[in-house]
Amino acid sequence: MANNVFDLAELRKLIDEQAAVPPRPPEETHVEHEALTFPPVLLAADAELARAVPAVPLVADAIRLTAWTGERQVTPEMHLSEADAAAAAEELGLPAARLRLIWIVAVNTGLLQILGGRASRGPLSMQLTVEATLEFWDGVVMDVLDRADEGLTGSAVVDGHLAEMLATIYSVRSGVATANLARGILQSHEVACAPGPVEMRKIAAALPAELLEALSLLTYCGLVEQTAAGRTALTPLGVWAIRRDLLREGHDAPTAAEVEVFADLSAAELVEALVKGSATQSAVAGWLERRSPESAARDLIEIAASGTAGQRGAVGAILEELGPEAEAPVRQALEHPLMRRYAASWLHIRDLEAPTLSPEDHTWIAVDSLAALMHLSGPAAGRIDPPEPGEDLIKLVGEMPAVGHPDTIAVLDMLAGAHDDQAVVKAARKAAMKARSLEHARQGG
Repeated sequence: MANNVFDLAELRKLIDEQAAVPPRPPEETHVEHEALTFPPVLLAADAELARAVPAVPLVADAIRLTAWTGERQVTPEMHLSEADAAAAAEELGLPAARLRLIWIVAVNTGLLQILGGRASRGPLSMQLTVEATLEFWDGVVMDVLDRADEGLTGSAVVDGHLAEMLATIYSVRSGVATANLARGILQSHEVACAPGPVEMRKIAAALPAELLEALSLLTYCGLVEQTAAGRTALTPLGVWAIRRDLLREGHDAPTAAEVEVFADLSAAELVEALVKGSATQSAVAGWLERRSPESAARDLIEIAASGTAGQRGAVGAILEELGPEAEAPVRQALEHPLMRRYAASWLHIRDLEAPTLSPEDHTWIAVDSLAALMHLSGPAAGRIDPPEPGEDLIKLVGEMPAVGHPDTIAVLDMLAGAHDDQAVVKAARKAAMKARSLEHARQGG
């Protein structure tokens, strides 16, 4: 079992790997990557953002290109002919290298339409409401980001890590130094693509100039700007758009107002909100800022020590954010039967003195983790498409009845009903029968 037993995200990953996670509620966004939590942001007012959209150079040029185009024949690929593209660039003073992007934005947003091989004024009104203007801006940014697969910035390395770079800038509202952006891209590229030493040196030599060119393009697109300190930060429109994109990808990207409502809740109220899904992990930081680590840990442990597995899972996710300052109440939790294993692990991963957990303790934690996800994600129903079944899960299932967890039977029944591997189903049914026998024996005794 993983040592980091308080990290609910890691528990989800562990259980997903074992093909034992119950189906998520339908309203959740299904994504293949791990959902990340981003710091809360302050958004400018919608009206202020909408007023800024026409002033974005890319948008302004798309409007100008629309007026210049009028009605004319286009190529079979639905672009301007070479002669028309050259004329548009010269007459409008547009960078030839950016003309294709400007054209794509004009067509995809409805400024232009193409019918029967001819381009003409599109259906988009030039008098948009605030809401419609922001939807238009969202479409512009999606067009820009979608071009990363087609050589948007001219740098294959930057394009390959563009979304990651923008998410990094989004996370640091004071801005990120260009050197740090380059360093992060190089590290990510080395991990993801494993280039050889010679290729890596070439990439590192070329990247500074390529990154500056990419940032110039992103500035033109209205997404980034330079701060007074010379760092790269998102514009207010950039913050709005990148947050929208992160939410589309299934990440937790709250506004400051969204998390503020949770800051003054009691520990019990916050845990309940996390269990029900009305609060996400992003609410935790603001809640913890208003309390001392020791006080927060004490209140949370009191809930978990007598609560359900779902409450222990939620509490664990919060406690994982606390450092050694919370040692005293966590150490006291070693005396609680339902919390002692979690307390020992919490102390251990912070290099604090802690009792050693036995294999049976790890099995108990596995049962508790599965039971927590049943509480947090709703009843187990339907079937799942597992990855590698593996023998570790079958071995773990066989060990579950002996550890005395109060939710063992429910977890085994869930595995028997929700797993696609018949070997796991058979092992879970057999273990559930054994767990029921042991339960009857204990009651009879």
